[in-house]
Amino acid sequence: MKIVIAMDSFKGSLSSAEAGRIAKNAVLRAEPTADVKVLPLADGGEGTVDALTEGLGGEIMKVDVTGPLEMRTLLRRIFDETEPVVDPRGDKFNLINSRYGRIGRTAVIEMADAAGLTLAAHPMPLVNSAKKFAPPTPLNTTTFGLGELILRALGDGCRDFIIGIGGSATNDCGLGMLTALGFRFVRSDGRQAGVYGRDLADIVSIDRSYVDGRLKSCRFRIACDVNNPLTGSNGCSYVYGPQKGATPEIVEAMDGWIEKFSALTIKTLGIDRKSVAGDGAAGGLGFAFRTFLGGELIKGVDLILDAIKFRDAIAGADMLLTGEGRIDNQTAMGKAPAGAASLAKSIDEKILTVAICGCVGDGASAVHEAGIDAYFSILNRACTVEEAMSKATAAKNLSLTVEQIVRLLRAER
Repeated sequence: MKIVIAMDSFKGSLSSAEAGRIAKNAVLRAEPTADVKVLPLADGGEGTVDALTEGLGGEIMKVDVTGPLEMRTLLRRIFDETEPVVDPRGDKFNLINSRYGRIGRTAVIEMADAAGLTLAAHPMPLVNSAKKFAPPTPLNTTTFGLGELILRALGDGCRDFIIGIGGSATNDCGLGMLTALGFRFVRSDGRQAGVYGRDLADIVSIDRSYVDGRLKSCRFRIACDVNNPLTGSNGCSYVYGPQKGATPEIVEAMDGWIEKFSALTIKTLGIDRKSVAGDGAAGGLGFAFRTFLGGELIKGVDLILDAIKFRDAIAGADMLLTGEGRIDNQTAMGKAPAGAASLAKSIDEKILTVAICGCVGDGASAVHEAGIDAYFSILNRACTVEEAMSKATAAKNLSLTVEQIVRLLRAER
């Protein structure tokens, strides 16, 4: 019997790798002669770095990078300072602890680790000030730190990049990231433009003379699960700008700046197509990767399944065991377990696909249409949420559930 295990994380309880190991041990208790293959699983969003790095035997690399929020903007707002700030590297308030996963020559990055919305949402104490603190806007956020992560990975020998771009705090169209990588964006007075969202308004030309030469030998695969165009009513500014703090006036202005920037990019780089679905992802970061770095925009789960060589592993399998913390109607809409099951069925419809979860939500039966034959919750008695989500309880319940499923399969065979 050949069984492939590809478990997403049970958030708050078990990582992908932990869930996979527990399930494997349970399978072998029920069927000691089984051929068991464990693969990491994620969907390109939060948890992707941990899942792939641990599951594929890589290493987490810790890096200090520039955070997304221009902290001096907040300080000036509080203390009425007017000193202009252009280069974030001169802002000692702006460094954050970040990381990426290195697996041989492959770097796995979550842009949210360098420019995520949560990193721009930290409250600022109003010392000696009676002013009400105003939240940051995408005018004052940057992807510069993401570029620094890429540079560090380049220095560590990586040339293949898998990058998840969900959860961004930015709407800078990749301006910060590209500047960190050596692209120069020039203002009408000949000076280099800044790296924040507001600086898109000043760019009149693009200089590629100083771009890091190592980028020519790199492959960028971008986990992108949205289809938004770059600009317009469905573009990044109008759809996602408000949740990042943009007022209607800021949204309208930024949409115009990004339209002008994209036209300049297309002219400078000689690009045929003006826009494609996904260009608006992460505040225009999809556009930046595609046009400046030759990146491929790929549905997150498809990218991960390709990276873990899922097709090779599932060939000849009798069963796929997959799962995540919660299975509901959202699982069928492109989440990792449904993606894995769908691909398994497309390879061989006889493969039994079983999903395991911490709890079952509304509309879970939709997963049957996505390729999952059956799903099971690991909860076996009434308990508090805290108890159910403890690592020890989740591990025990997962192990017991998997063992019983495999015993049933063995009996049927």
